[in-house]
Amino acid sequence: MNQNNKNLTAIPIFLAFICMGFGDVVGPLTGLAKDAFQLSNTMAQLIPFMGFIMFGVLSLPIGIFQDKKGKKFTLLLGLILALVGLVIPIIGNFSAFELLLLSILMLGAGATILQVAGNPIMRDVSPPGKFSRNLSLGQFVKAIGSLSGSLIPVIAANYWGLDWKILFPIYSSFLLLTVVILIFIKIDEQKDPDSTPASFGSSFKLLRNPYVATMVIGIFLYVGAEVCMSTGLPIYLEAQFGIDIAKLGVAGTGLFFLALMVGRFLGGIILNWLKPNQFLAIAVFVSILGIFGLFLKNEVSAVISIIVIGLGFANIFPLIFSIVIDRMPQQSNELSGLMITAIVGGAFIPPLMGFVADQSSVMLGFIIPLICIVYISWLVLWNKKMAKINS
Repeated sequence: MNQNNKNLTAIPIFLAFICMGFGDVVGPLTGLAKDAFQLSNTMAQLIPFMGFIMFGVLSLPIGIFQDKKGKKFTLLLGLILALVGLVIPIIGNFSAFELLLLSILMLGAGATILQVAGNPIMRDVSPPGKFSRNLSLGQFVKAIGSLSGSLIPVIAANYWGLDWKILFPIYSSFLLLTVVILIFIKIDEQKDPDSTPASFGSSFKLLRNPYVATMVIGIFLYVGAEVCMSTGLPIYLEAQFGIDIAKLGVAGTGLFFLALMVGRFLGGIILNWLKPNQFLAIAVFVSILGIFGLFLKNEVSAVISIIVIGLGFANIFPLIFSIVIDRMPQQSNELSGLMITAIVGGAFIPPLMGFVADQSSVMLGFIIPLICIVYISWLVLWNKKMAKINS
């Protein structure tokens, strides 16, 4: 396939990455639904839990499934499942919180499948040597979908007199459009003829590899740290500076996702010149610097820090993912399943942050994502060591 054809087939994959971002609506939706349904803090936390728990349940089975059925088929399955999930509360007229939880659960399941299929299929539609760049660009367009969960409710309230429920028909329409376009695009999926079929056994065997295990843990901790930011920043702004979470608190999440989006776009450009591990080292340093900035307890420095954190976080996930896949491409399905399973960190790390915040202060709760990013800084050294061993 020539480069022009690859660029064409990449279009629906980038659209699917936007749809992946819709799963991140659980961040801003937590506070909004809490007010709408008069929920306790514990009940409200069921929203991100439902959104991310399916990554732990489905990722590995889907990685094995797509090895047999193909990545495009699996990608379509994820889009359709997310679409059904978004339609459920519309049909039920948002009459019960349980309907919303079911919707988020199915949206999370769809997002899980999209991640498992979308990340490795990006390699199939990328020119040689451009996988890391395209994956960062894919994460950039995913951030557009993520940002929409913060921006659309604000725009709907200010200009149309509507609330957060408008997200569901908008997301449903975009998902349907992506399904239609993807159906008519042919994708030449790469498969190593010497590779063995993916299985639970081969996946767990891979997990016993110290290199794979440490990188999978890195994904687990990174996603947990990212969700800590998306759910914790509005609470931080309210606790530290008295910003009304119902009116402007979500703007903290929106600013974070906007910085993520810009950072991922810049990452796609920078990776034309920098090696992935070098860029990962820079990203980690910027992230740690931004988190420390939150502790200054100054409103201006807080805004700057949120932007810096978003820019630093922006490329950590695609860099870890692409570094591992490029190192072991013949086992991309099992690796994808394992690493997307690790996204379940988004369900378990934020409650730990919440526990620390309850026992001390909202500010000290950010120690948890800081520890996660410090671990990833160790991964940079680990990869550098592995590169020297293999050179």
